[in-house]
Amino acid sequence: MELNLHRPIAFLDLETTGIKVATDRIVEICILRIHPDHSSHVKTHRINPEIPIPWEAYNIHGISDDDVKDCPAFKDLAQELLHFLDNCDLAGYNSNHFDIPLLVEEFLRTDIDFDLRNRRFVDIQNIFHKMEPRNLVAAYKFYCNKDLERAHSAEADTLATYEILKAQLDMYGDREYKDRKGKIIHPVVNDINRLSEFSYSSRNVDLVGHIVLNDRNQEVFNFGKHKGKPVPEVFRTEPSYYDWIMKSEFPLSTKKVVTEIKLRGFNKENVVTELF
Repeated sequence: MELNLHRPIAFLDLETTGIKVATDRIVEICILRIHPDHSSHVKTHRINPEIPIPWEAYNIHGISDDDVKDCPAFKDLAQELLHFLDNCDLAGYNSNHFDIPLLVEEFLRTDIDFDLRNRRFVDIQNIFHKMEPRNLVAAYKFYCNKDLERAHSAEADTLATYEILKAQLDMYGDREYKDRKGKIIHPVVNDINRLSEFSYSSRNVDLVGHIVLNDRNQEVFNFGKHKGKPVPEVFRTEPSYYDWIMKSEFPLSTKKVVTEIKLRGFNKENVVTELF
């Protein structure tokens, strides 16, 4: 079915140096502009982000520093892109959460206020998630072809979860998967160690993700004024921050992890003192 349009709509996708809107940069942009008469124009650019492209990002989109070293920077393309997006509504996959905010951030770095007023935003991922729920009931129907009776009762949900895992083993047992290093593996096999490793994708240090591991495997805060800063460093420069955490409404499991990190740093300081 063709879109019923009263003004142009621009579908866009970004490949970037990472997922942090405030600090990451675009390395490739594609914009598909659809007009009310259904004619279309595509504009695709590789962009020099002017910062290194991390290995984790390269592993996803395959664009290296060498690939973009002679490409224009975003500031060199900003006016062209601004003109191409003029009077367009915006669409994409996860675009409301990521692509549009990061694109706006890039424009602002070039002192261009990309006006979002009076535009409409269509996020295809949100439509997908709302129409095809990714909950236990939907998973049970998809994998086991059964309706989950008494959903949200603990026993029914537990038994259904067990059945789903067995069905996943049947469905994906021969499926190949590329890991972060590009190595082909068969992850969904009948081995708990392998299943645990594959299904655990979190970088959380505590259970709820208030403390996470950064790209250098350092424990950093994932909230508040010290977000992204190593926990031991913050405790050294602002000891009262530990006291604030312990007196605030954080989970006990988080406080336990925070205390372990603080004590580890305290013990290291004592060792250094004794040596000298």
